Amino acid sequence: MSPTNVSHFSAFYLVGIPGLEYLHTWIGIPFCSLYVVAVVGNVTIVSVVRAERSLHEPMFLFLCMLSVTDLVLSTSTLPRMLCLFWLGSHQIAFDACLTQMFFIHSFTAMESGFFLAMAFDRYVAICEPLRHATILTNSRIAKIGGAVVLRGMAFFSPHPILLKQLPYCRSHRIAHTYCEFMAVVKLACVDTGSTKRYSLSVASVIGSCDGFFIAISYVLILRAVFRLPSREASLKALGTCGSHVCVILVFYSTAVFTFLTHRFGHNVPPQVHIFIANMYLLVPPFLNPIVYGVRTKKIRDYVLGALRVKVI
Repeated sequence: MSPTNVSHFSAFYLVGIPGLEYLHTWIGIPFCSLYVVAVVGNVTIVSVVRAERSLHEPMFLFLCMLSVTDLVLSTSTLPRMLCLFWLGSHQIAFDACLTQMFFIHSFTAMESGFFLAMAFDRYVAICEPLRHATILTNSRIAKIGGAVVLRGMAFFSPHPILLKQLPYCRSHRIAHTYCEFMAVVKLACVDTGSTKRYSLSVASVIGSCDGFFIAISYVLILRAVFRLPSREASLKALGTCGSHVCVILVFYSTAVFTFLTHRFGHNVPPQVHIFIANMYLLVPPFLNPIVYGVRTKKIRDYVLGALRVKVI
């Protein structure tokens, strides 16, 4: 088949979840619920931290950055996905597809980076409490946040550029609910081995490095917690760290599953792969406000106080 120039290939067709098209309407309901909770929760966190000066601390500033990342990540996928599920809007313009892909992959890398930044903050707060304010100054927090954003954009900017240069001569149907890099690159009619290797290498290096340093941070935190003289303080710290670790494990376990499926899981049913890939983008933005916001006393007290004032 002769290659069709990409400039003549104006749109893709998002299939959704292959084999489960008849359930799209029902699948959209829990997905929409997750999205609404994620938006309300993350907007609340950003608003509370912005309004309350006593919350302008490293932990809450990093939490704000994570919330903004979650908002962009979920908003870049869910509204378009719900249009597919409920309105049957399968067509997506080529440039819109590449834009969505850039936001998904770059902001996923940023989310991983902010998890690492928050783990480092907790390490300093628990293991070096007297130096916490001097180590994590506002300027350093801004530099860390800027570095995380720059890393995500720099490593994943080549993705849409590489795909725009490829010739496409196969079906324009993407067997997915959103424009995932690997799902799109399969449609090219030239050898894309080097392009795939670049994407998988970048994802594995960023994920493994961040995951390694997060694990080291929490091991050191746990060692310090077990040395606390008060049993009550130890249990409180363990409860907080445990909930944080659970959120991080959900994020990285689904990411690792998606990565391994692309690399080795050729026998994994597409429905399972796509469902896990959706959870990878939806569940962390849903859980983060609950674990980091509702379980944080300062934020909870501020929100409850504001609600009481409005009721009165």
